[in-house]
Amino acid sequence: MKILVINCGSSSLKYQLFEMHHRKVMAKGIVERIGERGSRLVVEIPSVSNSKIVEEIKNIKQAANLVIRVLTDKEIGSVRSIKEISAVGHRIVHGGSQFSHPVIVDTAVKRGIELLADLAPLHNVAALEGINAFERVLPEKRQVVAFDTSFHQTIPKKAYLYSIPYRYYERYGIRKYGFHGLSHKYVAQRAAELLGRDLIKLKLITCHLGSGASVTAVDKGKSIDTSMGFTPLEGLTMGTRSGDIDPSIISFLVEKEAMPLERVKEFLNKECGVLGVSGISSDFRDLESLAKKGDSRAILALDVFVYDVKRYISAYIGILNGIDALVFTAGIGENSSTIRQQICENMTYLGLEVDAKKNKCTNGNECRISTSRSKPIFVIPTNEELMIALETQEAIRTMEESFA
Repeated sequence: MKILVINCGSSSLKYQLFEMHHRKVMAKGIVERIGERGSRLVVEIPSVSNSKIVEEIKNIKQAANLVIRVLTDKEIGSVRSIKEISAVGHRIVHGGSQFSHPVIVDTAVKRGIELLADLAPLHNVAALEGINAFERVLPEKRQVVAFDTSFHQTIPKKAYLYSIPYRYYERYGIRKYGFHGLSHKYVAQRAAELLGRDLIKLKLITCHLGSGASVTAVDKGKSIDTSMGFTPLEGLTMGTRSGDIDPSIISFLVEKEAMPLERVKEFLNKECGVLGVSGISSDFRDLESLAKKGDSRAILALDVFVYDVKRYISAYIGILNGIDALVFTAGIGENSSTIRQQICENMTYLGLEVDAKKNKCTNGNECRISTSRSKPIFVIPTNEELMIALETQEAIRTMEESFA
């Protein structure tokens, strides 16, 4: 079985083609700057050097046609015909409370995704465009949607409710949803494999640390709490997002800075986080470089981030009543040995200690970076695209079994 995985943004379309028997990537690429000048497709094929196709791409529909054209190209294509593609899996950021599993696309599913657009306007609208585009270019193929929020639908009500009048949960669905679910699910499963233990017997904490960042408590293979909430703004200090703040700060800024509410929303999402604290950059690589040179604001921004991650890890160990392993993933989690070391400092009382030599692990490698006396600490590169492919495969298998 070959599954094409699609991840649509407002001006980009990423894809990967998987051969599922060996979980092998046959080809991948990204269409960039859709609807803008200089749009192009960057193609990566294992047996061929990377290539770029530069042409005007006005919309997602044209981008989808270009992807299929390249995948079936006689010289650089990865399949001889679209008949070899069994299904298309799409990443959807927000599935609300309605979608707790991957589902095969139909009119009702598309309507459900559309109704959730208020909660993720940029992401869900673009994803719907992608679904519609690939329904047109691959009309006979099953389209499956996998949701970033679905892994967190197992969080108990006491953890996902906010302390506001209950009617707003009933009326508007205001609750914690959590995000990065595909990543947290993948690395939790992979950690169980590395430990050689059954996932349903483990207590794990997974740290997806990138420009967007979240920490999740996983008990018996299920998410029981996560740091992101109603939107991806809650939780850790991030690249440009504020993370947890006192809600009164919003009204204070509206009054003192004469900020309209829409401006406050943009401000908290795009001008805060380590960018706001440092006044320099939202890129953690820049901040680490400057911190090594003694820049006080860069040091402070990183300290705030590290403190937040430590705070959530400690809280989740309490909720889990112990831990079997800690996992770092995503850009910072996979590549910053310094930040991993700082997060785990002074946590021996919780059974966590990093081995400095093993912690040099970077560049997409899986590593166990803990000392012999520590609970296992892993670096596991995330693979959300493979998770989408696996969930697509599972949704098709479930449907076929129901008709058997």
